[in-house]
Amino acid sequence: MPEYAGDMYVDKKDQLEKIEAVCLPDELIRAVFDLKGRGTGFVGMTDKRIIYYDKEWLKNKKALVSIPFSRISAVASEDNKGFFITKGFFVSDTLAITITGEGVKTFEFRGGDKAHRAHMIIMEHLLA
Repeated sequence: MPEYAGDMYVDKKDQLEKIEAVCLPDELIRAVFDLKGRGTGFVGMTDKRIIYYDKEWLKNKKALVSIPFSRISAVASEDNKGFFITKGFFVSDTLAITITGEGVKTFEFRGGDKAHRAHMIIMEHLLA
């Protein structure tokens, strides 16, 4: 059974349950965010990887896809009209991650605050 971070963020319980089902016993769940837009339904973040539900993976087949943090080389936040929230971070609901050997994957969150939280979780692991 996975562990949970004390400050874990979850949008929907059923999405958390799907992430729990694929976690390793010693994996710490940090957040599960509902996403908007076609293709991806939600994204989970643990202390080891990003797990996202892709409705259009491999020719319209649904899949839970895992990206270990070690495969992520960059994370970007879209500049949304140049409006800053905290410490110079742009308010945006879109994050893009660069996956070594695969290219860029974009996630559209339901609000800039959620995208900012996801950005911070990813950066904690990239800079560790």
